[in-house]
Amino acid sequence: MISKSEMKAVSSGLGDRDASLWTKITQLKVGVVPLPLYITLAIIIYAASVYNTLPPDMIGGFAVIMIIGILLGDLGLKIPILKDIGGPAILALLIPSVLVFLNLINPATMKAVTTLMKTSNFLYLYISCLVVGSILGMNGKMLIQGFTRMFVPLIVGTVSAILVGIGVGFLFGYDVMHTLFYIIVPIIGGGIGEGILPLSLAYSSILGESAESFVGQMIPAAVIGNIVAVVSAGLMMRLGEKNKALSGNGTLVKSDGKNDLTAETQNEKKPIDFGLMGAGLLIACSFFIFGGLAEKFIGIPGPVIMILLATFIKCLQLMPQKMEDGAHHLYKFVSTSLTWPLMVGLGMLYIPLEDVVKIVTPAYAIICASVVITMVSSGYFVGKLMNMYPVDAAIVTGCHSGLGGTGDVAILSASRRMSLMPFAQVATRIGGVSTVIGASLLLKLLN
Repeated sequence: MISKSEMKAVSSGLGDRDASLWTKITQLKVGVVPLPLYITLAIIIYAASVYNTLPPDMIGGFAVIMIIGILLGDLGLKIPILKDIGGPAILALLIPSVLVFLNLINPATMKAVTTLMKTSNFLYLYISCLVVGSILGMNGKMLIQGFTRMFVPLIVGTVSAILVGIGVGFLFGYDVMHTLFYIIVPIIGGGIGEGILPLSLAYSSILGESAESFVGQMIPAAVIGNIVAVVSAGLMMRLGEKNKALSGNGTLVKSDGKNDLTAETQNEKKPIDFGLMGAGLLIACSFFIFGGLAEKFIGIPGPVIMILLATFIKCLQLMPQKMEDGAHHLYKFVSTSLTWPLMVGLGMLYIPLEDVVKIVTPAYAIICASVVITMVSSGYFVGKLMNMYPVDAAIVTGCHSGLGGTGDVAILSASRRMSLMPFAQVATRIGGVSTVIGASLLLKLLN
């Protein structure tokens, strides 16, 4: 017979066990959201869509893309192998596209996302905040010195990659214009947010078609390019391990002292001022509006003018430092919190799965690979001639091909050279901006 005290001890033990289990569950997170809260929010949003009470506006649209984007972004960061090749972007783009293809997204959900992405132009807002904030937030010395250190290998690599890509495309029967503007340029354009999206707007302005139609055509090239760049970085790392004289292990330029560029380009953490973030939003929107206004008079696509204006103001230091900080803080918020949700919206609306499957052929993949391999090889040999560590120069130059900031992290993580991030940003941002501007102007001249 069990005594009352023993019964209390047993019940107490079970209670502690249950409390411990609940504590473990609450410690689990989907992104930054605790698992129980995430499940609760997901059920609410799903029920609203099923019973057709989901608001068909920005509120409903944000709810849908956020709940899906947080989950897919988190999974992309945790799945082995996939996490090293830009997993969050890949999942956030492809899974929603698959769900739409399988007709698993109900009309209420599609309407809410469509209103947010198209009617409310969330896509354009994201672009302006990302591009303006990233450029204004760059270290001035990084801009100037980065050009001087990486200018030659970046230019040689870009030109070589374009020529080789066009040549390989020609051998496989691809039209030269198509190969250049829809395969090569998206790979070296600086990623999705800072490359493909501004390019889609520029192409839309020039060719008179919807920007959305161009996004789906260009994204597969960027994804494949990033995968090849990651593999190439891993091979470069192994080469450096076998021949230590070729590798700086995170140091780019050969010198007797320390790499002063790395030290000088380290950004100091500054406290976030939400008032300044509001000013940054105003600046980003104004730059975008100015681009559209100037387009009426000079004929250059508005997004390109926006990029040129931001670069010009940054180089001449015409913007007060606090305003630059506000724009940069906004950029960090947008890039950190809204990138994967945005990708969900793009995947649902702008990436028809049938079209993607049709686009990605063995020949298409070979063309993409040839562009990236040429870029990396050029960085290796030119870097060697310019008194750089060829392995590290090759890895940095390879960052000019892929998924932008996400691609930089993937490439540098694969090569165990995160200290090269300032240089990777130079290759990605400056190289990407130059590619976007050059491609837009060339397309304008040819049409």
